[in-house]
Amino acid sequence: MAGPARVDVEGWGWRYAGRKLPATRDVSLRIEPGERVLLLGASGAGKSTLLAGLAGLLGGSDEGERSGRILVDGEAPEAQRGRIGLVLQDPEAGIVLSKVGDDVAFGCENLGVPAAQIPARVAEAVASVGLSVPPDRATKALSGGQKQRLALAGVLAMRPGLLLLDEPTANLDPEGVAEVRAAVEAVLAREGTTLVLIEHRTAVWADLMTRVIVLAPGGGVLADGPPARVFGEHGDALAEAGVWVPGRPVDLALPPEHGSMDAALSTTSLAIGRERRTVVAAGLDLTVPAGAGTVVTGPNGAGKSTLALTLAGLLPELAGEVVAGPMLAARGGTRPSRWRSTELLTRIGTVFQEPEHQFLAATLRDELAVGPRALKMSAAQVDEIVDELLQRLDLASLALANPFTLSGGQKRRLSVATVLAASPAVIVLDEPTFGQDRRGWRELVALLQREVARGRTIVAVTHDADVIRHLGQHRIEMGDAA
Repeated sequence: MAGPARVDVEGWGWRYAGRKLPATRDVSLRIEPGERVLLLGASGAGKSTLLAGLAGLLGGSDEGERSGRILVDGEAPEAQRGRIGLVLQDPEAGIVLSKVGDDVAFGCENLGVPAAQIPARVAEAVASVGLSVPPDRATKALSGGQKQRLALAGVLAMRPGLLLLDEPTANLDPEGVAEVRAAVEAVLAREGTTLVLIEHRTAVWADLMTRVIVLAPGGGVLADGPPARVFGEHGDALAEAGVWVPGRPVDLALPPEHGSMDAALSTTSLAIGRERRTVVAAGLDLTVPAGAGTVVTGPNGAGKSTLALTLAGLLPELAGEVVAGPMLAARGGTRPSRWRSTELLTRIGTVFQEPEHQFLAATLRDELAVGPRALKMSAAQVDEIVDELLQRLDLASLALANPFTLSGGQKRRLSVATVLAASPAVIVLDEPTFGQDRRGWRELVALLQREVARGRTIVAVTHDADVIRHLGQHRIEMGDAA
C-alpha cells in the first residue's frame, strides 16, 4: 500500500524478559495517515519500547511478554516490510555496510527498488541530511553525529509510509539539528509520510507537529492533542513529570567563575586520531583547569570525542603529548596514555558516547560495584556507594535489572554512575545528557556541579547549550573536521 500509513494501538504493553514490571502498558491510540506525532514522556516511560513495537522489532516470548496489539494499515508491523522506517536511538545499531553510499543504498536494494533509481535516491537522502562525506567514506570513520545522519539518510531513501525517529538530533551540532529538521520536513511535505518522533528538544519540532502524545510513567497516555493545547493545559504537570516543555528554562544555578588555571591536564602540539594514518586535529595546545567544569564544543566530525578519549588516556597521541598535572600524575609518569588501567581507575574516569560500550555486569547493582571492588573496598563500603548512586540518579527501583534493558536515558545515567563509583579525580564525559528527560537532566547536571564544587575536574563533550551554560567554566572549541 502506497502513501502514508495508519496506526492502531489497542491496550498494548511490553515487559522485557527478566524484568518484573512492564516497560509500558495499557497504551491505546489511533494515528491517522499523515499525522505528525511528537511522542513524549519521562525517561523510562516506554517511548523507545513503543517505537520498537510500532516497527515490529520486539521478539517472541523468549525476549519478553506482549499484551494488546499494534496494527499498521490493519496488519501486524512485522508483516509490513518496507512500509516502516525506524532510526534508532543508537545510530550504530542501524549501520550495516562498511561504506557510506553502500549503507544508504542497502534498504532500497532489500526492497527491490530498481537499480537505476537507487543512486539518485541515495544522493538525495545524503544531501538532505547534510552528510557531506564522499560515498566511499568508511562508516567506521564517521563521528557519532555523522552516523546519526547516515542512519536517517538510509531510512529516508526507502521512502516509508510510517517514519519512526528516536532522538534523531541528540548528538548533532546546532547546524546539524537544523539540517535534519529541514530534511524531515521536506520528506513530510513531499510524501505526506506519517511521523512518530521521540525528541527531548521539543522546541525544535513542536511547530512541525500536528499532535503530541505523552506516555504516563506507570502506563497509558498522560496527555494527547494538538501541541499548543497539550503544552498550554498540561505544561506544569508535564514539566513535573520530566517532559521538556518549550519555553520553560531549567531551574538550576549557574556555576561560579573559576579563577585558577592550575592544570589537571594539558597538551602540547597534540595531534589526535582514531587511526595512526588519519589525523583528525593537530597542533592542539590546551589546558584543562583543575577543579573546574570544561566543555568541549564544535561541529560534528571536528574530533571532540577523539580528543576526549585522548585526554582520558584511552587513545595514544599521534604527535605531541597529553600531560597530567602534579596532583594527578601516577607512578607511571605524567602521560595518561601510558598508565595502567588501575592507575587510570582512580585518576581519570570516562563516560563513552555509547553507554552500552562500558557495561560489564548483569544487574545495575553489580555494574556499579565493579569499580569499588576493583579498588579492594570492603563489602560495606561497596554497598554504601552503590546505594547512594542508585538513589541520586533515580535508578533504585531498577537495581536488579539488566543494564541493557534500560531506556536510553537510564543507560546514560548508569554509565555516569559507574564512573562516579570509583571516585576519579577527573571525569571525561561524551554527551552526558543524551536521552535525558527534564528531571533526569537536572539531577545529572546538578550532580556534576556538586562534583566540581568538591574539587573534581569535569570534561564534557556536548552540543547542549544548557550544559554549556551550567558546566562550562572553561571551554575548548574544536574547529571544522579535517
